[in-house]
Amino acid sequence: MNEIDIGFDLNVLRVFEALYEEGGATRAALRLSLTQSAVSAALGRLRKVYGDPLFTRTGRGLAPTLRAQELRPVIGEALNKCRESLALGTSPSARYQGRSVVLGLSDDFEIAMGPWLVQLLAQHAPGLRLAFRQTHSQIVAEMLMAREVDLAITAGGFATRWLSHQALGEGGYACVVDAPASRRKAPLRLTVEEYVARDHVLISSGGFIGVVDEVLAALGHKRRVVASTTHFAALPYLLKGTQAVATLPAHAAHAMARLCGLVVLPCPVAMPRYAVELGCRTDALRDSAVAQVQSVVAGQWGNLPSLAMG
Repeated sequence: MNEIDIGFDLNVLRVFEALYEEGGATRAALRLSLTQSAVSAALGRLRKVYGDPLFTRTGRGLAPTLRAQELRPVIGEALNKCRESLALGTSPSARYQGRSVVLGLSDDFEIAMGPWLVQLLAQHAPGLRLAFRQTHSQIVAEMLMAREVDLAITAGGFATRWLSHQALGEGGYACVVDAPASRRKAPLRLTVEEYVARDHVLISSGGFIGVVDEVLAALGHKRRVVASTTHFAALPYLLKGTQAVATLPAHAAHAMARLCGLVVLPCPVAMPRYAVELGCRTDALRDSAVAQVQSVVAGQWGNLPSLAMG
């Protein structure tokens, strides 16, 4: 068997990582403080070593080939091990400088908790950067196993022996409506009849039926959903100037109300509570940066602002 040449410049692998994550030579060059010609030369070396184009040009930049997708977790883990070994010789305050951890969560969690998470990591792991990526309980296991995210916060979805997970707490639901011209006219609460009589906007990954409809059906009621969206961030724009109501996780309801002038109302029907969990691949915790984020989030979750989870 031929001996594999390991006298390979690790900076070339950093170029691979930057090209994969940034999706373009210009952005990769800026990230690494290199010229575009240096990035192109490194990509040429990579293509020769792996016998594959690795990245192909599209209308939106560079797209990884199947071979590059296979290489990504291997190269990423190798570089992280090198970073960890070098970090042993640095001060604790500089240990995570330039490192990034990809955190998967739905945009309701990102809207409500993103700022808190950024501040938390700035305090406990200075220099470490968070990259938020959209996920939810139906796809989170697949994204973790595909190494698209390092950690994830969702309402479940971690039921596989390859994933480690722990309960962070529970969440509830609240209603939001547009604020009238005079807040004094805002209702303090909605009756079930008023709630059902209003138009509803649904946030769902698909379809026009949600948990609210199941609860109402058990009570002999039915609501009228006039619009459905997959993004919580779109909700304020869909509610503004209407009498419609949206029922959503309480943490997102309060965050949107503070920023967008909406009114939070108690849900007039008893909604089930749900578990909020933090999950990751078991092997990911070998990376000290991932382990640090996991430890900080789990340890500080109880200090989350009291209104956030409802």
